[in-house]
Amino acid sequence: MAAAGAGRLRRAASALLLRSPRLPARELSAPARLYHKKVVDHYENPRNVGSLDKTSKNVGTGLVGAPACGDVMKLQIQVDEKGKIVDARFKTFGCGSAIASSSLATEWVKGKTVEEALTIKNTDIAKELCLPPVKLHCSMLAEDAIKAALADYKLKQEPKKGEAEK
Repeated sequence: MAAAGAGRLRRAASALLLRSPRLPARELSAPARLYHKKVVDHYENPRNVGSLDKTSKNVGTGLVGAPACGDVMKLQIQVDEKGKIVDARFKTFGCGSAIASSSLATEWVKGKTVEEALTIKNTDIAKELCLPPVKLHCSMLAEDAIKAALADYKLKQEPKKGEAEK
């Protein structure tokens, strides 16, 4: 008897669902409900995903991670002979806010000099993406990745010990 009642309940629920207007899947997606539209935009349409040749002298690579949440971010910059960042790429394993922070960071560093890129702060990234306090670590990772990539680039510009003596 209970099985018959459960079957009727299931059929009634199905009938209700079939008659009710459905929202598009996009409106029901988790990122759309939990994140600001700027984060969703960078998450769904990330800019500058990929890698540059890490062995190239004019490419700096920053690899940073947050053990607390498991986010890992690799950000690379390519600098021309005048010291201007002409390209930037990223690969991020993490939440939507981490991916959006990486994507925005690559957009912001392009066209800047190495010194100008050092002025990009996590608070600026967080403000632009409207990140809630619980997601501020994502913007901090992006700032750290920029700094690490710039430090790697600068290290590659220093003459090697053998070259300096010649």
